[in-house]
Amino acid sequence: MLETSSTAQVGAAAAAPLPLEGIVVLDMSGALGNYCGKLFADLGANVILIEPLAGAATRWMEPKIDGRADAEASLTFAYNNTNKRSICLDLDRLDGQEIFRQMVAGAHLLIETERPGVMEARGLGYDALRKIAPRLVMTSITPFGQSGPYAQWQAEDIVGMALGGMLSLGGYFDSPPLAAYGYQAFAAANLFGAVATLAAVYEAEVSGSGQHVDVSMQECVVMGMENAVQFFELEGTIRKRNAGQQRQAGTGVFECKDGSVYLMAGGIGANRFWGTTVQWLLDEGVEGAEDLQDSRWAKVDYLATDEAKEAFKNIFNRFARNLTKLELYTRGQARRIPIAPINNTADILQSRQLQNRGFFVQAMLEGVASDGKQFVMPGAPYKLSATPWRLRRGAPKLGEHTGEVLAEFGISQKRQQQLQQQGVVR
Repeated sequence: MLETSSTAQVGAAAAAPLPLEGIVVLDMSGALGNYCGKLFADLGANVILIEPLAGAATRWMEPKIDGRADAEASLTFAYNNTNKRSICLDLDRLDGQEIFRQMVAGAHLLIETERPGVMEARGLGYDALRKIAPRLVMTSITPFGQSGPYAQWQAEDIVGMALGGMLSLGGYFDSPPLAAYGYQAFAAANLFGAVATLAAVYEAEVSGSGQHVDVSMQECVVMGMENAVQFFELEGTIRKRNAGQQRQAGTGVFECKDGSVYLMAGGIGANRFWGTTVQWLLDEGVEGAEDLQDSRWAKVDYLATDEAKEAFKNIFNRFARNLTKLELYTRGQARRIPIAPINNTADILQSRQLQNRGFFVQAMLEGVASDGKQFVMPGAPYKLSATPWRLRRGAPKLGEHTGEVLAEFGISQKRQQQLQQQGVVR
């Protein structure tokens, strides 16, 4: 059982106001926008997840609990839709579009991820909706944005990584590109979308006029290329994959008793760290460590040779393979040597630092588990001292709040029954 926070802290957080209370958000997005909506929901906004009658496509994203295939089994959906309510509404029907307009009239923000032109074809494009709600912010997150020759193209996460350039840097130098685990391009689009959207919502509060926020997944991925573009612009150098390669002896990934560590003894700050690392190995009585005192090891050009890399690896491995990641980290830190354990999922879950800060939270996700199971999930990676984040409800079941939400927007019980009979809502 993880210790997430003290009882007193929980009570104080539950009593505190939330920073985005009063903001009404209509989230009809898919994987490109669900996390963006979650960030608003987790900070107190009233986020209504608008799903088609069969459910959002994200309800079928892997991984799934116990290998199930139903609409409530996706753990990805469960995480990305906390603190939201779900309504099922057919936006391709005229009655459904009319209900949607009534909802827009009472909303501050709409997040959507449809292909450009789809909302306009329904009569629900930004120009039409702003006539109903002049202060509405509409955020459209798509693979390539609302304009340009690629605007109509569809793309999954790996396509965003590829066409954004990031995939070219992932993987080993002597193999095809490899994508990092998880939906990194989707995550980038969601995060940049959330930042731009919050700025637009604030501006709308000040000016009384909303705007259309156009987010391109491809452009968000390009933003993560760090200095790769500048290298090409200034030097004509195309950065390449280098995973699995040591740039210099003493710097890179080394095996140990229970996994791997990253060590930086050579390269940046070589004069400082090399000597302390060599002294560490000498003090530990590591066979061959005395050879590292030779003058040739002080030359950066020699450190970059295969001979030097292999020699250092053989010496360090004799020492590291008998120690755990934590033992190496503790001993190295005591000597102020840059060394870090390469944590896996289990390590992260058991991290004393993350436990102390109450980062992981336990949630009852009724939409995913009907047997009362609790799930440990990441909380917020930030702490607001006056208006703290908190988990108020798990991800909703499909259409769980349709009647409740429609009533809030003035749809009578009789009208709701008619809409349900007609297959407009569920």
